[in-house]
Amino acid sequence: MTKLEKLYSIIENSHEMGVELPEDVLQQVNELEEKIIKEEILPSLSSNLEPLMQPIRRDLVLVVEYHPGQDISVSLSRDAKVAESLGAKSLNYEHRVEAPISMRTSLRVTFPDGSVIQEPESWMTFVEAIKVAGVNRVKGLGLILDTVPLVSDRLCDDPVYRKSQKPIEDGLYIMTHGNNNQKVRRLKEISDAFNLNWKIEMTAQPRKSRLHKE
Repeated sequence: MTKLEKLYSIIENSHEMGVELPEDVLQQVNELEEKIIKEEILPSLSSNLEPLMQPIRRDLVLVVEYHPGQDISVSLSRDAKVAESLGAKSLNYEHRVEAPISMRTSLRVTFPDGSVIQEPESWMTFVEAIKVAGVNRVKGLGLILDTVPLVSDRLCDDPVYRKSQKPIEDGLYIMTHGNNNQKVRRLKEISDAFNLNWKIEMTAQPRKSRLHKE
């Protein structure tokens, strides 16, 4: 018998015996129910849902409506405040996965002279490397990152992409939206185009240093 089944059994037995649970006990029951859902149901739900959601590249909110004995209803919204407007209670939990999977990757660019760029965030390394190559030169390559020009002189109309455009000198913007694999491919294309001989890697241990000598 699961913890939820045991909890519901206590409630049902109380009803069968004609015992009305006090308000403070009902409050504890509700809190315990939410705790069990948070710790045992949500992690399993997330692990199954996450692979299906990865192809989606825009923010959205899924509202799952569940009634025992009925089909589950799932609604979609672009409004990040929809949960608040519905009076929904957040049941966020700490997402735990095995160490090899949970290790965060960062980008590392090594130049022929041995100097390295490896920022705490991948997008920062990406931007700094493009600066080294020359933002205007890179713009001339006409590269695309995640359906958007890598270097552009205008902001995107789409707010999701617009917030990923990092302003650079001369009124130019570098697009940083996209995963690390995409960023590595673009940096390799830049290196090859200008014969820069960069070594571009994804590493598991981000550093806090900027441009430095090994």
